[in-house]
Amino acid sequence: MIFPQGDCGMDIYEEVKSYQRIGIGGHIRPDGDCIGASLGLYFYLKKRLPETDIYVFLERPGNAFRNIPGIDCICSEEDYREWEAVDVFIALDTVPERMGAALDLYKRAEKTVNIDHHISNQADHAMVNYVVSDASATSELIYDVIDKSYLDDVIAQLLYMGMAHDTGVFHYSNTSPKTMRAAAELLEYGFDFPKLVDETFYEKTYLQNQILSRIVLDSRLYMDGRIIIGTADHNFISRYGARKEDFEGVVNQLRITAGVECAVFIYEKEKGQFKCSLRASSDLVDVAKIAVEFGGGGHVRASGFDAEMELTALENKLVEMISEQISSGVAAQ
Repeated sequence: MIFPQGDCGMDIYEEVKSYQRIGIGGHIRPDGDCIGASLGLYFYLKKRLPETDIYVFLERPGNAFRNIPGIDCICSEEDYREWEAVDVFIALDTVPERMGAALDLYKRAEKTVNIDHHISNQADHAMVNYVVSDASATSELIYDVIDKSYLDDVIAQLLYMGMAHDTGVFHYSNTSPKTMRAAAELLEYGFDFPKLVDETFYEKTYLQNQILSRIVLDSRLYMDGRIIIGTADHNFISRYGARKEDFEGVVNQLRITAGVECAVFIYEKEKGQFKCSLRASSDLVDVAKIAVEFGGGGHVRASGFDAEMELTALENKLVEMISEQISSGVAAQ
């Protein structure tokens, strides 16, 4: 079943109420939207189905999320292996191939549900699909599929956090009037939203600031300053003792460089294996098209992928692909 974009005919409670074991999961390296949507839905279903076993399967979030509600409710990968199956699995903000260790549980579930806002999600991998590519965040879609009479301050702040993260605190072009109305309604629940946004989105450690400044200082401009690329290879990571969460926000800082149409940040996850994040500043570049070419995905202005190739070759290939879009104006047509 595929629910069409636009009017939401889905009621997530109706989809799962007859099952005893419910799994909720998202993509590897979960971001604020994935975490907020997953935990927000978890607390909503716990209220509606108090006798049901409900589990959240995510990689452990970074330290920025240490104080959010439900952080200790997330199952570890060791917990995954204790389960042969769940009855229904709800995949949020992801396609199956990006679910990591939770993929086996998803495949073995009697029923699968797919809720996402990424244009690269084809909305056909689950038994029930609700994919709205112009929504600001999967957290906004969770807001759509729940009964608002069950909202409380915990659910509200988690969904608000997810929406804030995926819109750059309501700054990116995916922020719609509908997004702002939903955010305003969530704020009615009275949680400390400045503290929530500061801790999970803006706050950085001293090490993170050092890393950010070094990457920006060593970044490279191409095409008369319309493309900027920053990198962190194995030697860089070893020198600073950096972890993946230390690179949060780097690509967005590169993006706001004056004159830049597209920003790229690449870091080496393991020897010869790279994680690439892309951000566009205008409709002149569709970074989702580029990410899909490498087996990744995302949005027109924010996408990413993993690659196993030589770093210089990867950087040169990306410059070529981005330059072609800027020169031809294909993405803007």
